[in-house]
Amino acid sequence: MNTGRVESGAVLDALRVVQDPDLGRDIVSLDFVKDLRIDGGQVAFDIELTTPACPVKEQMHDQAVAAVSALDGVTGVTVTMTANVRAVASPDAGRAPIPGVKNIIAVGAGKGGVGKSTVAVNLALALSQYGGRVGLIDADIYGPNIPIMLGLRAQLETDGKKIIPAEKHGIRVVSMGFMTEDDTPIIWRGPMLHGVVQQFFREVRWEELDYLVVDMPPGTGDVALSLSQTVPVSGAVVVTTPQTVSVADSRRALGMYRKLNVPILGLVENMSHFVCPSCDHESDIFGKGGGESAAESMGVPFLGRIPIYQPIREGGDSGNPIVLAEPHSAAARAFLAVAERTAAQVSIAALRPATAAVS
Repeated sequence: MNTGRVESGAVLDALRVVQDPDLGRDIVSLDFVKDLRIDGGQVAFDIELTTPACPVKEQMHDQAVAAVSALDGVTGVTVTMTANVRAVASPDAGRAPIPGVKNIIAVGAGKGGVGKSTVAVNLALALSQYGGRVGLIDADIYGPNIPIMLGLRAQLETDGKKIIPAEKHGIRVVSMGFMTEDDTPIIWRGPMLHGVVQQFFREVRWEELDYLVVDMPPGTGDVALSLSQTVPVSGAVVVTTPQTVSVADSRRALGMYRKLNVPILGLVENMSHFVCPSCDHESDIFGKGGGESAAESMGVPFLGRIPIYQPIREGGDSGNPIVLAEPHSAAARAFLAVAERTAAQVSIAALRPATAAVS
């Protein structure tokens, strides 16, 4: 039996072997070890991660227990895993933070029809399922489909000072779709778009959000410019399909975000492949690997592939997104993996100096 006296310095030294694989540093230098308590041979502490969506959380827990248990004098180890999402510092001091919002994630695409809104909705829900506090802005002003995809009919109300967001499935939502009839077209010029984008950010009562996901309009137009000029965007997720035309437009979208000084969190390849439910044969309907090769050639992270799966479409039409409707399906697991990698990229960006935050 170990009988030596346990010192806090020895515990911290032992914990330096536990590395965060995404951040590339040990948990002590990252200041993840909190509230260290030693009572005789009993050692207890918290490990505070930078995201609740950490895929190696249990592995880090077990490594920490093993490292400290090996110390002379330790008779028991209790490790509590917690998370505190850190905000990405804006490289532009002129873009004032949104009160109550730590990180803004823009989900964009170079062209329409690639499933950008589907990715935005399921990404927001996946981050929430991991324990993040999440909001969702439907900034696709001309095609506000988020209310349909969430099965949400609401009229925005105010508290006398700010707009109160609607809420569904644990996430807070604002959309132009709450302000118009279903079939009413929105025919606006740039200044009006800028005004409503500002309103969605500055005049909504966002309360203590880790992630505010923004479903952007397709292309490289006014809303993206307004977003980049007025709020500190933590990073952009660009959605593509594998075919050459979509990948070419996605390259333009990536280039736009870089020119606007918005960090690139990564690229998602949607409608990546189809698996026959009868014979399990995989068909590459729109090609294969275009998104991953584009990410590699442009030096941005590849966040994952989402398969073609009929319930994804059905869930979007019925207001029951796939991560909720079939949480154990391959498609839902793919969205969860994209959420893990997106959260990891936000954590990585949060540790960079603001002047180096742009990819």
